Amino acid sequence: MDLTTLLIIILGAAIAGFIQGLSGFGFAMTAIAIWAWVLEPRLTAALGVFGALAGQAFTAVTMRRRIEWKPVLPFLAGAMVGLPLGLWLLPQLDTPMFKAVLGTLLVVFCPLMFFSSRFPHIGHGEPHAGDYAAGAAGGVMGGLGGSTGVVPTLWCTLRGFEKDHQRSVIQNFNLVALAVTFAAYLGTGIVTANMLPLFLMVVPAIILPSLAGRRVYIGISEAGFRKVVLGLLTASGAAMLASSAPILLARAQGS
Repeated sequence: MDLTTLLIIILGAAIAGFIQGLSGFGFAMTAIAIWAWVLEPRLTAALGVFGALAGQAFTAVTMRRRIEWKPVLPFLAGAMVGLPLGLWLLPQLDTPMFKAVLGTLLVVFCPLMFFSSRFPHIGHGEPHAGDYAAGAAGGVMGGLGGSTGVVPTLWCTLRGFEKDHQRSVIQNFNLVALAVTFAAYLGTGIVTANMLPLFLMVVPAIILPSLAGRRVYIGISEAGFRKVVLGLLTASGAAMLASSAPILLARAQGS
């Protein structure tokens, strides 16, 4: 692997680490949008899952907060149903098409959700049936590359969770869902021994940016947090479209 590729891997991990420290999710989505330019899909997915898991584990160890499992369990129950589907799809998936579809959804719906404060919040009690569905979608996307938190985050926003509660739910959900996903990657052979040096390189690239992101989070307002989260999702979607569109256009012209 050449030096440029290694630098892109480190850069992607650092940027994604900052975003995860700030928002509590988004490592895999952000990193994959960068790494997909230079890495093949399986390696990209494996690095995304590992990096996201490492970041969540680092946060859990350093913050040492008591975990409230009750609001998280419905999301996790859904994820355990969705994860096998994501694992089954990964080896067969048309990656550019998946990225184009997912990117389009993020680019269209996330800006609309900037105005969701004007919508009535969905379901004030816990758990809500949508928690299971959002968790299942997170499980599918986790199996496809570690983006477990995107759909649950969108759902928590629609439910009107305040920022600390939303961050707690998403972080705890991601920690467990990513650990199960990575174990499944190991068991199914998606993770191989030759990936280990890259895993070891990603970990130190995450730590300082993650701490910096957390410091920004502490001083951010509820409205500011909401704008940052939805803005990051929109940017990730745009990056996915940018990386997949040339491939799909070339296919269309060749057919």
